[in-house]
Amino acid sequence: MEKMKVGVVGATGMVGQRFLTLLENHPYFEVVALAASARSAGKSYKEAVGERWKMSVPMPEKYADMIVYDAQNIDEMKKCSFVFCAVDMKKDEIRALEEAYAKAEIPVVSNNSAHRWTPDVPMVIPEINDSHLEVIEAQRKRLGTKRGFIAVKPNCSIQSYVPAITPLLKYKPSIILATTYQAISGAGKTFREWPEMIDNVIPYIGGEEEKSEQEPLKIWGHVENGEVVKADAPLITTQCIRVPVSDGHTAAVFVKFENKPSKEEIIKAWAEYQGKAQELELPSAPKQFITYFEEDNRPQAKLDRDIYGGMGITLGRLREDTVFDYKFVGLSHNTLRGAAGGAVLIAELLYKLGYFN
Repeated sequence: MEKMKVGVVGATGMVGQRFLTLLENHPYFEVVALAASARSAGKSYKEAVGERWKMSVPMPEKYADMIVYDAQNIDEMKKCSFVFCAVDMKKDEIRALEEAYAKAEIPVVSNNSAHRWTPDVPMVIPEINDSHLEVIEAQRKRLGTKRGFIAVKPNCSIQSYVPAITPLLKYKPSIILATTYQAISGAGKTFREWPEMIDNVIPYIGGEEEKSEQEPLKIWGHVENGEVVKADAPLITTQCIRVPVSDGHTAAVFVKFENKPSKEEIIKAWAEYQGKAQELELPSAPKQFITYFEEDNRPQAKLDRDIYGGMGITLGRLREDTVFDYKFVGLSHNTLRGAAGGAVLIAELLYKLGYFN
């Protein structure tokens, strides 16, 4: 079949690089345009990236000599059926840029946080809230577009506990406490660039706790009158800590339920949970969305972050708690499931459901 032509906006950054490694041999999509800041425009991709290639695999040769466009020059990107966006700009600038692409009838699948709270922009984990895509119709009316729209991926840190809670919503979780231990790649860094992180823990990541407490409520919300209305419960409180790990966000999670399930019921719910991504057998979807480990010392970032190509969620250490009902540990790969991979999975879902037609 003929592949859909796509572009990557913000192609020189860490998430942009990850997009290109994931799209190199994608069955649905072919990258035909790369865009970045004005300082990279006109250079070949390998010149624009220079010494800043951060992936563990080499730069795909097919992109090395592609000329990078200025992200603001949308006319150059009109050859694309849609674009992935992962730019490093101020939030109001990102909002304006993404809307300009959408109004030019180029749909945007965004890794950025700028539009996560725009009421008619769906923020999607394909296994959990694919039904929110129906809000795109209202968004197109607002923007005055036929094809153009914006869909966004949620914060990387919540992927380590929101998938675990979702199969348990029938038991009415009332309070969730989560502490996330977040890898340095979440800041777009490697140890070579950030030696201060070696043998160190930083107990603050700007804006992260607010996102971690509020974004799950939008994901668990519903579409009403052309907007996504966030859920009223559960109450979520978080702490977000930067730790000396290259990739993989770990969460220590405590949950109180209105209708407390048994441990066996929880593990069964996790094992059986499937979403639209599995139902449609999307190329990037993990065969098993949630994997539970019985061993006391799992999941571990180094051992388990790459499960199902970094797109699976791993859980462990489920046990009863003295204050809450249960506690457990979760792990997700922050630049795969939590960033570029999650956005590619959203694009695959949009493609399969006909939103790019």
